[in-house]
Amino acid sequence: MATSFGKGRMVTVLSIDGGGVRGIIPGTLLAFLESKLQELDGGDARIADYFDVIAGTSTGGLVTAMLTAPNKDNRPMFAAKDINSFYLDHCPEIFPQNRRISFGKSTISRFGSLIDAVRGPKYNGKYLQSLTVNLLDKVYLKQTLTNVVIPTFDIKLLQPVIFTTDEAKVNVAKNARLSDICISTSAAPTYLPAHYFETKEANGKTRSFNLIDGGVAANNPTLVAMSHISKEILMDNTQFIEMKPMDSKSMLVLSLGTGAPKHEEKYSAAEASRWGLHRWAYNNGATPLLDIFSHASSDMVDIHVSTVFQSLGCEKNYLRIQDDTLIGEESSVDVATTENLQRLGEIGKELLAKPLSRVNLETGRHEQLEGEGTNQEALTQFAKMLSEERKFRQVTR
Repeated sequence: MATSFGKGRMVTVLSIDGGGVRGIIPGTLLAFLESKLQELDGGDARIADYFDVIAGTSTGGLVTAMLTAPNKDNRPMFAAKDINSFYLDHCPEIFPQNRRISFGKSTISRFGSLIDAVRGPKYNGKYLQSLTVNLLDKVYLKQTLTNVVIPTFDIKLLQPVIFTTDEAKVNVAKNARLSDICISTSAAPTYLPAHYFETKEANGKTRSFNLIDGGVAANNPTLVAMSHISKEILMDNTQFIEMKPMDSKSMLVLSLGTGAPKHEEKYSAAEASRWGLHRWAYNNGATPLLDIFSHASSDMVDIHVSTVFQSLGCEKNYLRIQDDTLIGEESSVDVATTENLQRLGEIGKELLAKPLSRVNLETGRHEQLEGEGTNQEALTQFAKMLSEERKFRQVTR
């Protein structure tokens, strides 16, 4: 089955990082982008109308499902402006704060929390599972309103499992329920339990999945999305006959981060040099190994993708918006207090007003671009390009 790539001049891609409650940050950016699209094309415009591929990992996978799952009218289940309200309503139940370790507790209490962390995940995941199943009901992957790409990781096979709408349409075993995929890609080790489910292959045999958070493989799924497009081209599953694999000049990519800790504020070599296995896995309520893997993965993808676009002279086709100045509870994945959730919304708004930045290929840090405006202005321009591309397709259809 051919994809929709190539009905226009560009392949449009949206990518959303993992990051737990910090999903509010890209939620704020997406609400702004959708409002600009509605100014251009009317109040019924939705994010899914403009992107050929939407990729999301962990919390980004949940946002992806919200933006692309069909309602009874075969339109997106959620408008982008509703994402943050969803997080504010449900994150306190997904991450109940009586399960968090308070640094002000007594030594005995903190020791008890450490024992709990060793015994099992910090949260039982029941609320998230119930919420996701009720929300998505019986929606299957092949039903999404545009092509989605959601990474997970199979701990039994020790390999990534990438769920895509395109594959779901041709391989019944990969046409899983969207709720199972969302629960799986969000199952961060130590935080939420791994997820098991089964599908049926075309020959009637059962295929089993033993999955955890896709962030252990691709916390920033931008490169996964671009590779998926290249795969479809190589397999001749696309009508974009003049596009070559990884042809960045023919891609328009928006990559949204969920924020990262301020560079100098996290761990030091002096303290880490004394850590054993348990301290690397769990340290004063934090999870150093997970923090390092997820942020390293996100940054490496940004560096790689930015290098590709810059080397071909089309760096403006790739817009990455990320805030790497988070401190304290802002940088956590599970501090779901009302105060912190509202603060994350404010961070998203502040990020809109910040100058546009681009990763320095030498240092890996984002640096402000002089004279190129704000993130808000960049998203406004991006909305215009998306609108023009959509109108071109409607005329040439």
